[in-house]
Amino acid sequence: MATPTPATCQSQFEQGVAIALHLWPALSLAVQNNWGGPDSADKRDWFAGAVVDLFPDLNKVLAPASEKQQQPSNTTKKSTDDHEEATEEPDQLDIETVLLQVMLDEFEVNVDDDSAFEVAEQILRVRLGCLKGKFDEVDALRRRFEGKGGNKQVVFKKAEDQDNDTDWDTDDDEEVDSDEEMGEAPALVPTTQQPKEKVEPEVDEDGFTKVVGKKRR
Repeated sequence: MATPTPATCQSQFEQGVAIALHLWPALSLAVQNNWGGPDSADKRDWFAGAVVDLFPDLNKVLAPASEKQQQPSNTTKKSTDDHEEATEEPDQLDIETVLLQVMLDEFEVNVDDDSAFEVAEQILRVRLGCLKGKFDEVDALRRRFEGKGGNKQVVFKKAEDQDNDTDWDTDDDEEVDSDEEMGEAPALVPTTQQPKEKVEPEVDEDGFTKVVGKKRR
């Protein structure tokens, strides 16, 4: 079997992160209820890009040694849109912290359960696999996504808006109906089907919504 290219490894990693976030119940609940505003689905796409940006680009990490030597040493931390690129691999605590902070800042949800830790763990497993050119974890997440109602083959890709900022978009292999809104993320749970267990949100005295679940053992 041929060794996957760095570009393939990076693409698989990006898809793994995006699917992991689509499978996060707390985030799905926030998007379905528009707790992040009318553009909650777009925020979830942006969220995936923000998590990916925590990690060094695999196109550079896995590049052949000859190509790495040709890269100017004084530009290793700069990207085309003038923000610093990640140069070190984040650990699970770093990822969990970002997940919790974005949920609080963008969706006003205080995730007070084990789920952010578990999503961070999934993302780290995806990352370690992609570093080795193995995509078993990505495939497992994709099967879970399809089993939970994501019956379309979803492709997650970066797109540039008019200001040349990097956003995240969601697309599929099928043609989009004219009645559908462009950029709409696929629903994980069909609108006619209710989830087996629905966590009732609690609103604290500061107006933040809490998603409460099992405590970590």
